Amino acid sequence: MKTIQLLSLAAAAVSSADAFFKGFNIGANIASGACRSESDWEFAFNKIAGFPGSFKNVRLYASSDCNTLANAVPAALRTGTTLLVGVWTEDDAHFAAEKQALLEAIQQYGHDWILAVSVGSEDLYRGDTDANTLAGKINDVRGMLWGLGASSKSVGHVDTWTAWVDGANTPVIEAVDWLGNDAYPYWQGVGIDNGAASDAYWAAVNNVRAVAQGKDVWTTETGQPISGDSVGPAVPSVDSLQTYWWQVSCASFNSLNYFFYDLDDFAAEPGFAVVDTNYNPLIDMSCA
Repeated sequence: MKTIQLLSLAAAAVSSADAFFKGFNIGANIASGACRSESDWEFAFNKIAGFPGSFKNVRLYASSDCNTLANAVPAALRTGTTLLVGVWTEDDAHFAAEKQALLEAIQQYGHDWILAVSVGSEDLYRGDTDANTLAGKINDVRGMLWGLGASSKSVGHVDTWTAWVDGANTPVIEAVDWLGNDAYPYWQGVGIDNGAASDAYWAAVNNVRAVAQGKDVWTTETGQPISGDSVGPAVPSVDSLQTYWWQVSCASFNSLNYFFYDLDDFAAEPGFAVVDTNYNPLIDMSCA
């Protein structure tokens, strides 16, 4: 009887882990600044699939910029990768170009490669728009997806936890299917010691859950830099990245949909890459 119970618990744990998506943020540019080509996307997708845990989901920031979907979608189909598509909303012309790129990708490749669609990224945090205007664009994209036979694909928005808890932004919460949360203890000046960064991360998650009206909260960005300036006791290093991965990523995989920031921002400062320039992992990504 005990053996059967243990097997049942193990099966339940596997089922729970499989219930959530896990992946990486990957930008549209390579280290030289050039746009990522189709072969570059395929290379990146194969790399993360080879990490411990075999990551098969990727968050993209845009659809039209750098021909992101035109190059990434065929690579995703060849590698069995699903994409959290980003649609920028900064201005009407850019928004129209983003929608057109998404439309053309679905017309050419169907929609099985879509994990979900995020309309906008940190627009509310930056003050680029108001909540009602953004909610209208979210519903605009949802209507386009329905018209293309992709009504099963959920639509969300990505923003900081501080923007989500602002009552003025409630119209966006009402418009989305899920809330994408960007949470960086580093930028809050929270150090990695004694689990402080982990506590700050989960506080951000729970703050958004408290206003989410019962909708799912996804972690769409979080990470710990390996280089750059310290923010108070938050000190970038490979060791701090390793600790953050074990304390935050490993705990999140069984709790919510989760996208780590990021794979290879080699030119950025602070730098959040999890690989070296030869694409060898800088840390142990296994979770005991």
